[in-house]
Amino acid sequence: MANSTPQRKLAQKAAPPARRPARRTRRALPARTTRQVSLDGLTDHLGYLVRRAQIWIFQDFIRTLASVDIRPGQYSALTVIKANPGLSQMALAQALGIERARVVHLIDALEARRLVKRQSSRHDRRSHALHLTADGQRAMVRIRDLALQHEKRVTDLVGAGNHKMLLRLFSVFAGS
Repeated sequence: MANSTPQRKLAQKAAPPARRPARRTRRALPARTTRQVSLDGLTDHLGYLVRRAQIWIFQDFIRTLASVDIRPGQYSALTVIKANPGLSQMALAQALGIERARVVHLIDALEARRLVKRQSSRHDRRSHALHLTADGQRAMVRIRDLALQHEKRVTDLVGAGNHKMLLRLFSVFAGS
């Protein structure tokens, strides 16, 4: 018996018996309470309500555009690039109010999907002019249609008059 060395026998005796994994039992979840939770004045803060509105709007937007796998930031970038062919990454970052490094990652992702292309600027080779590709132009037709469906849901929720008023009020923060 080649495997029966005295050290091996000692190691086998010293080793604890193999443990079987514990069976997982389902715990009953606590019953949901119907008690109203007080927000203690949070609904008097515009920032809180704007954030809640943003969450609802972004979730609906993401669900609506899931079939084309476009997120809100990507939609914004594609829309601005379409309206401003040849725009630099820096100008895009400034126009959307986002960090330059984030724009680089955003454009990398859109370029990998062949929706956007970078072209070296004639005046500054370090700067890139952004353009939609032919695939990007075609995709924008479907993307815009879905975005309009989303915007219609928002309008239906708040009413057409309130929608126009909210656009006017919040445009102050967009620098418009």
